[in-house]
Amino acid sequence: MIRRRLLAALAVAATLPLAAWAEAPLKIVATTGMIADAVRQVGGDQVEVKGLMGPGIDPHAYRQTRTDIVAMTRADLVLWHGLYLEAQMEDFFEDLSRKQTVVAVAESVDKSKLRAHDDYADKYDPHIWMSPALWGEVVTEIQATLTEARPESADLFAANAKAHLAELDALTAYAEQSLTAVPEESRVLLTAHDAFGYFGAAYGYEVMGVQGISTQSEAGLNRIGELVDTLVDRQLTAVFVESSVSDRSMRALIEGAAAKGHEVSVGGELFSDAMGVDSTYEGTYVGMLDHNITVIAGALGANVPERGLNGKLSAGF
Repeated sequence: MIRRRLLAALAVAATLPLAAWAEAPLKIVATTGMIADAVRQVGGDQVEVKGLMGPGIDPHAYRQTRTDIVAMTRADLVLWHGLYLEAQMEDFFEDLSRKQTVVAVAESVDKSKLRAHDDYADKYDPHIWMSPALWGEVVTEIQATLTEARPESADLFAANAKAHLAELDALTAYAEQSLTAVPEESRVLLTAHDAFGYFGAAYGYEVMGVQGISTQSEAGLNRIGELVDTLVDRQLTAVFVESSVSDRSMRALIEGAAAKGHEVSVGGELFSDAMGVDSTYEGTYVGMLDHNITVIAGALGANVPERGLNGKLSAGF
């Protein structure tokens, strides 16, 4: 009896259209948290996403683990940033692309909108997520990639992408309102490495990093000394640490300025190359940027909402 029922069930299943088998979510591996979040926003229940690089992870130095390799070889799609962000993984992705669908989603951004890389003449600054407008182009590329993989869900992906892009527009408006409230002479952002160039260009801030665009560049004593002099000469009072970079060089700046009789404090911790803790607001792209905008503007003299744009920031940011 049981065998007969099983055979009958299999016979019915065999008559189902292929679309009925396509309901299982696409298995997608994304390198950075920013890409993983964008895929979840656009893909909705049609995707199952694994992010390789969690909170506090530096993508410039990251190398794939055995577990990562297994996940990527079993995925329907592998999405990475490109623009030399995952510098240690590029050869691996080139090899993997011969067997899997592998897409460098940030490579789609118009190159005329990109900043030159300070260490490599033929490459670009990869930190485009610091500008919601540029990141919107990546969201659109992700929508196109998902649509190609699952065309029957094109309408869903389009509607989700439209809603998420509207969130990015609201984020841009909040940034412009908050950051322009900072006095012009105070619009200087000094961080551990040069990850905020697109942010500075978008909102009229002078950006300085102890290290270059890559955290793999060395921060020499001369660079520390130059920045200490800048802090003292221009009477700047705040520097910012990053969640994915050691604060050692920033502490050196503070101590160097103190030795010259000038007090400098940490204006706050910013999310540069990685988002906040998973399952928190700061662990989403919108929350990450909301945090950065609110912390920077507040530390430099603007009156900003304590809990940010959407009232969701962790208390005491």
